[in-house]
Amino acid sequence: MIATIGDALVVDVWREADAGRARRAATALAEALGFGLTPRMEVGIAVSELAHNLVWHTSGGSVTLRRIAQGERIGVEVVCQDQGPGIADIQQAMQDGFSTTGSLGCGLPAVPRLMDEFSIESELERGTIIVTRKWL
Repeated sequence: MIATIGDALVVDVWREADAGRARRAATALAEALGFGLTPRMEVGIAVSELAHNLVWHTSGGSVTLRRIAQGERIGVEVVCQDQGPGIADIQQAMQDGFSTTGSLGCGLPAVPRLMDEFSIESELERGTIIVTRKWL
């Protein structure tokens, strides 16, 4: 489900198809804000990685997308949140090649390389929140 709440677009992510919806919504927002093809695709890939993690590692969550502004510059903010098991070792999870599911382990570590700002907070048995931004 996609809902507009205030100035944000919230995509509930429970299945693979929802992850695709989140990616398409993020790419469309970046395009509407004037992002060129490469940065628009970077936003889409980052959102896809985060949303797929909601499907594979938790029982689901949400991806919130919004236009942000700082002075004259504008950008896209992505907030990915779940109430899943949490990440036991964030530093390890951010290492290329680390995986708890047998995947290549390069999705989550790629997100900070694709975006301009990245933060992650996680608490065991309470969930994880990731905030990332891309500036135009």
